[in-house]
Amino acid sequence: MRIGGVLMAKGANQKLKILYLMKMILEKTDEENTMTINDMIAELECYGITAERKSIYDDIEALRQYGIDIATRKTKTTDYFVANRLFELPELKLLVDIVQSSKFITHKKSNDLIKKIESLASTHQAKKLQRQVYVANRVKTMNELIYCNVDTVHTAISENIQISFKYFEYNLEKKKQYRNSGQDYIVSPYALSWMDENY
Repeated sequence: MRIGGVLMAKGANQKLKILYLMKMILEKTDEENTMTINDMIAELECYGITAERKSIYDDIEALRQYGIDIATRKTKTTDYFVANRLFELPELKLLVDIVQSSKFITHKKSNDLIKKIESLASTHQAKKLQRQVYVANRVKTMNELIYCNVDTVHTAISENIQISFKYFEYNLEKKKQYRNSGQDYIVSPYALSWMDENY
């Protein structure tokens, strides 16, 4: 069997069956989108894994014991779906809106973070997170290092160590003009404050 351009021996992924089952249930199901046992068996075959119904039942029970809230709904068939997740969809929408509207996060980093937030939902719910928030008079920063800088300060605070940095502003010619004659400032940070959406 060929998967992703790689020839796989039949049954080579058999030990990974429960992991692929967990992946597909988390990614493809929610209250509005369900899977049957037959759907799961067919999906596992795409990974080169054969499975019997009883083994799927056993795996679903093991995933429940692991902590995944897999619920069932009876229709003409028995449908399975993830009922509760770490974050509910409205909470994820709120996080996406905050990331998109925050001016200290660059556009590129905003997109990266939103993709990670989307991974906390099913693929169907993730489509509902792809939205745009327009905020008046808001300009996104261009500084991609903001995360590293904030993390460095947080680390220094928690480890009670000093940091050094140069402080500059742009002059009328749009050139960097360093304060303190270009010498490093050496400080012992105590706390970070958040004001007007800036650290």
